[in-house]
Amino acid sequence: MNREEHRVPPLPALLAASIAFLIANAASGGNWPAWRGPTGQGISSETNLPVSWSATENVKWKVKLPGPGNSTPIVWGRQVFLTQAVDGGKKRMLLSFDRAEGKLLWQREVEYADKEPTHDDNPFCAASPVTDGERVIVSHGSAGLFSYDLVGKELWRREVGKLHHIWGNASSPVIAGDLCFVNCGPGERTFLLALDKKTGKQIWQVDVPGGLEGGSASTWTGSWSTPVLSRAGGREELLVSYPHRLRSFDPATGRDLWSCDGLGNLVYTSPLVVEDTVVAMSGFTGPAFAARRGGSGDVTASHRLWRQERAEQRIGSGVITGGHVFLVTDPGIAECIELQTGKMVWRERVAGQCWSSVVLAEGRLYVPDHRGDCHVFRATPEKFERLALNKLGELIRASFAVSDGEIFIRTYGHLWCIRSGPEAAGR
Repeated sequence: MNREEHRVPPLPALLAASIAFLIANAASGGNWPAWRGPTGQGISSETNLPVSWSATENVKWKVKLPGPGNSTPIVWGRQVFLTQAVDGGKKRMLLSFDRAEGKLLWQREVEYADKEPTHDDNPFCAASPVTDGERVIVSHGSAGLFSYDLVGKELWRREVGKLHHIWGNASSPVIAGDLCFVNCGPGERTFLLALDKKTGKQIWQVDVPGGLEGGSASTWTGSWSTPVLSRAGGREELLVSYPHRLRSFDPATGRDLWSCDGLGNLVYTSPLVVEDTVVAMSGFTGPAFAARRGGSGDVTASHRLWRQERAEQRIGSGVITGGHVFLVTDPGIAECIELQTGKMVWRERVAGQCWSSVVLAEGRLYVPDHRGDCHVFRATPEKFERLALNKLGELIRASFAVSDGEIFIRTYGHLWCIRSGPEAAGR
């Protein structure tokens, strides 16, 4: 483990206020400050989101984007932030839009001339931004990490070196307390990084061994998982899914708390957490498992509840509600899994190919597919129940952001704001 000398505030001062803020923010709706919302779990307490819309109905506004992208917008106050790459990744940007009208307020560009591989289906700048209401932090892959205030003034930048994988990178930064966490990788170099959010100074770094990218499909490995901050048993944990194992870190120091084996070579989803249970899932037909939190060291034998040996490709993350896990797989199959046993309760084809993560609000699950079909179905274990199928007709690989009765959707052509009521078009 590598560290730079830095005075770190005591753990309670560092994170207790952050945890309280996350809980309050999630309970009141409002801002959507990070990928998967205020808790990183894709769950919102919004009660007034639209259920039905189209390319012309219940559209408050849409604005043309300068290029395709897979990152998800975030929302704070009157601003919507989005990352964007153009010129084949030579220019990497943070865009700020007025949420009332969709007007572009400002954009900040970073040039990166070196070659960096990625997959055609994963354009550069796939990581979503994160904000705490004072600053916005973005990861531009090999171009580095950047922080701006809300009017676009650069506060700091941090080099991370080349992140080299044939499929590119996508893990989004996470802010908690005074720290910003980034899962840097995958590829030949993979490391978990904690920075002072105000200065960009490194607090700690944990190097993750075993990064590969070449060879046959059986040897491809890597994690695109975005870290999740959570509290259990009186302590804060930073959870990250890596090839072969789920790992829990002390967010203040980077010290390993515990780990649980059972994942495959490739991991795209983020951990799902509820109370004392965490669910981790592999991609590329790999396994999934649930484990009780806590303990120390390798807790596989003592804490793992169940393991699913093989599954369809899982790229988007699910949600946990009512003692069940709900998600949509890459082939477009919705699944309901019993949390404590791993029993498959039901499976239903609902969509075309889907990389997006599910959002839960008011007992409803929202997720788009690649065709631009936006699906709404009920989060119930009794049976699959579709509520709406809404067609936008543009490729979508991002997830939804929700805030104050509005849904923000990033397609390959536009940024959309969907809203019911008199403010929306077609009403």
